Amino acid sequence: MRLNVVHPGAHELRYEIRGIVEFAKRLEKTGIQITWENIGDPVAKGEEVPGWIRKIVSDEASKSSDSFEYSPTKGLLSARKFLSVSRTKESGARLDPENIIFFNGLGDAVTKIYSWLNPMARVLGPNPAYPTHSSFEGAHSHKPMMTYRLDPGNNWLPDTKEIKKLVKEDPSIVGLLIINPDNPTGMVYPEHILKEFVKIAKKHNLFLIADEVYANLAYKGSGFRSLANVAGNVPTMIMRGLSKEVPWPGSRCGWIEFYNVAKDTNFAAYARSIEDAKMSEVCSTTLPQAVLPEILGHSNYQSHLKFRRKKYEERAKKAVQILAKNKNLKAVIPKGAFYISVTFNDEFTKNKFKLKAKNWKAQRLLDSELRRMKKTDFDKRFCYQMLAATGICLVPLSTGFNSHVPGFRMTLLENNDEIFERTLKTIVETVESVKI
Repeated sequence: MRLNVVHPGAHELRYEIRGIVEFAKRLEKTGIQITWENIGDPVAKGEEVPGWIRKIVSDEASKSSDSFEYSPTKGLLSARKFLSVSRTKESGARLDPENIIFFNGLGDAVTKIYSWLNPMARVLGPNPAYPTHSSFEGAHSHKPMMTYRLDPGNNWLPDTKEIKKLVKEDPSIVGLLIINPDNPTGMVYPEHILKEFVKIAKKHNLFLIADEVYANLAYKGSGFRSLANVAGNVPTMIMRGLSKEVPWPGSRCGWIEFYNVAKDTNFAAYARSIEDAKMSEVCSTTLPQAVLPEILGHSNYQSHLKFRRKKYEERAKKAVQILAKNKNLKAVIPKGAFYISVTFNDEFTKNKFKLKAKNWKAQRLLDSELRRMKKTDFDKRFCYQMLAATGICLVPLSTGFNSHVPGFRMTLLENNDEIFERTLKTIVETVESVKI
C-alpha cells in the first residue's frame, strides 16, 4: 500500500480488562476453572436485578412501539427533564435539559470526548486510570496519556501540587479529568481536593471532566460530592450512567451533563462538536432512556442502592483484612464502587519468581505468553502466572490501568461469601509460597 492505513495513535489503544480473557479462555480448555475477577459486571457475577426494575422494563417494551423507535439525538426529552430536575436539586447547580446528551454507554461518551478534541490539546488524568480514558486520550494525541499520580501511600489521593506544576509547565493541557469514585482504586475525592481542581481550572482557563458513573455507589461516610456541587462557573462535563448502579450493563446507557457552557465560547464550540458527532450516529438506545425516570424515581430505588453500597463496603473491609495477612501485599480500603487495587511490597517486585501452572498444557501456554512479555512488566507477569496457577483472573495495574505503581485490581462482586473469601485467601497463600 502507498500509505500506512493504521491510525498513528492506534498503539495507545489497550484494554487489558478484556485482553486477559483470551488467555483465560485457552487455559479453560486445559481444564482450569476460571474465577473471573477482571470485569465490573455485577449481573455476570450473579447479582440479581430486582423484580420491580425488570417489570418496569418489560411493561415499557410491551405497552407501545415508542421504545423501538429512534430517540432524538440528545436523548428522550422525558429522560433529560427528569435528570435536569433531580441533578439540579442534588447539586444546586442549574442543569438545563438541552445540556444533557445520551450515549451508548460511557465508553461511547469517552471516545467522543477525546476524538473531537484538538489533537494538540491534552487532558490531564489520574494514574492509575480506567483504560478507556487513558487509551483514547493517548490515541487522539498519538502519545501516552498525560497523568497525575494517585498515591497508594496516601489512600490513593492525588498531590494537587504536582497537578499545579504539570499544568503550569505544559500549555497543551486544556482539561483535568477525575474519576470519582475512582476505578480502579475505589478512592473518593474529598471535597477540599475537588475545590483545588476547580481553582486550578479557573486560574489556567481549563475545563473539567468528572466520570461519576459510580456516584451512587459511594459508601456511607465516604464524603462523596459531585463535581457539580463545587464547580462554580468553570466549564464542566459530568458523566453518569445506568450500567453500574441499576445495574444494567447491557443497556449501554450513559450521558454527559454540560455545565457553564455559555461561560466560554471555546468550550461551547467543543460541546457542540460532541453533539454533532452524536448526530452523525443518529442517536443512542431508546428503551433505557424511556424507563430511566421510572426506575431512578421509584420509591424502592434509594433502599436498593443503600443495600448494594453496604454489601460492597463489607466486602471491601473483608478483602483488606485478608490481604493484610501477607506483608508483600498492600491494600487501601475503598470508599466507593466495587473494586480494590492491591500493590506490592518493593522487595517483592524485585523477585524473579515463577509460579507453576495447574497442568502441563497450561504451563506451555503460560511459558509462551511470558516469552512475549517485557521483563519489566512485573504485575502483568504476576497476573498471568496467578491465572495459570490458580484460575483467578486479575488485571495488572501497569498495563491494565496505565499505572506507575505495579499491582492488580480485583472486583468486590462475588456474591458467594465462601468463594469470595477463598479467592482472597488463595491469592495470599500463592504469594506466600513465593520464595524471596
